[in-house]
Amino acid sequence: MEKKTTVTIIGAGFAGLAAAALLAKDGCDVTVIEKNEMAGGRARSWQKDCFLFDMGPSWYWMPDVFENYYNLFGKTTSDFYTLKRLNPSYRIYFGKKDTIDVPATLDDLYDLFEKLEPGSSKNLKHFLEQAKYKYEVGMNEYVFKPSHSVMEYFDPRLAISGIKLQLLGNMRQHVHQLFKNERLRKLLEFPVLFLGATPQHTPALYSLMNYADLVLGTWYPMGGMHKIVAAMQHLAESEGVKFIFDTEVTKIEVKNNLAEYVITKNGNFKSDFVVGNADYHYIDQHLFDKPYRNYNEKYWEKRTMAPSCLLFYVGLNKKLNNLLHHNLFFDEDFDQHAKEIYTHPQWPSKPLFYVCCPSITDKSVAPEGCENLFFLIPVAPDLPDNESKREEYFNLLLKRFKDLTGNDIGDHILFKRSYAMNDFVTDYHAFKGNAYGLANTLKQTAFLKPKMKSKVTNFLYTGQLTVPGPGVPPAIISGQVVAKEIKKKLKKA
Repeated sequence: MEKKTTVTIIGAGFAGLAAAALLAKDGCDVTVIEKNEMAGGRARSWQKDCFLFDMGPSWYWMPDVFENYYNLFGKTTSDFYTLKRLNPSYRIYFGKKDTIDVPATLDDLYDLFEKLEPGSSKNLKHFLEQAKYKYEVGMNEYVFKPSHSVMEYFDPRLAISGIKLQLLGNMRQHVHQLFKNERLRKLLEFPVLFLGATPQHTPALYSLMNYADLVLGTWYPMGGMHKIVAAMQHLAESEGVKFIFDTEVTKIEVKNNLAEYVITKNGNFKSDFVVGNADYHYIDQHLFDKPYRNYNEKYWEKRTMAPSCLLFYVGLNKKLNNLLHHNLFFDEDFDQHAKEIYTHPQWPSKPLFYVCCPSITDKSVAPEGCENLFFLIPVAPDLPDNESKREEYFNLLLKRFKDLTGNDIGDHILFKRSYAMNDFVTDYHAFKGNAYGLANTLKQTAFLKPKMKSKVTNFLYTGQLTVPGPGVPPAIISGQVVAKEIKKKLKKA
């Protein structure tokens, strides 16, 4: 009987889960080693007193990426969970009694733009046509490239596409050329917050996110975002993948330029290939000895990191009014908050924030008569983080939330849990306590990101700090790409 190729994957985030299932499907003997008590990485869940919280990602965009992944195993999304399209998609608060509900249909969206800026629906149609082109080319031509070299992009078709993709322009210019109304501008610039950079420093290419948002829609998997994790873990286990939880990797031992052993306190693992899905910087700088590191600390210090965030998981003993599933609070100066993240890193003076209330859509995530709330403030990475600072911002949130929505929740809080930079470092070894990986600036796009390839022959990286980038769909794609790269290596062997 022919010996199976063995693969050890460090980390059970989305990229690691995606790679594990595909490699096992191709006949490999795959083991996933996870530091924490469950799969999912930043998408872990937390339960308390019959409340169920998604600890990380809360937006389900790009449903085609999930569907395409499940299709690789002869499955479909509905085999694992029920998707509900949210309508309105989300609400933006610009001030008290000053809100926009973003509709789920294009006709209603055009009407909204016309109402706020007469004549703008024509520009919106043009904007979304461009965004659709970028999305389709990006998803078909770019994101599945391993980006080992710039030579992968020397293709006449891609050169022509590159001009149309507006790689050299930025989102701020692109949006402001077409729209004058400040609220519409903020609506269209909002999705780049997921990419970890200001609109001025995000390539106009990423208006593809507006297509994902406004055309493909905002969805919710009934039961919570952790349903995606459960689906992917189930697929992996169905293919024979073994999971080992509560086990931290402490070193990767290299011999003859091969990762010979993945060392943990619970034992050592020897395999033919190793995939790093834990924090790239941590693996590179702490698990490998110096000769086998892809980069030095100076390189990492020069990277522009996406924000971290201050999170609160709150259980309420009352129902709320004047709130949607997703709510963005843009009542303060966007640019000032951005400066306090990127230009002069500090705790924000007047932060924008986000509130998710999944219990409005899904009764299963909170007891009857109660509400499940998730507060998020984007903040600069690597800030001093302590309980008194967290409490200061929680009180600020309660006041702003009351002023803008009319909901006074202070006396109805059953419990709250905070989560910020120190927790990201403790739980995920996140570089500088970041939440979203690297910022998607032009100088950190495609082949300019940290490489999937390692100096060590049988080791590859995957996840949010390498290609294609941060976010749940890109992470799933990253896992697919790294699995394909190992398959190529096996064919050459």
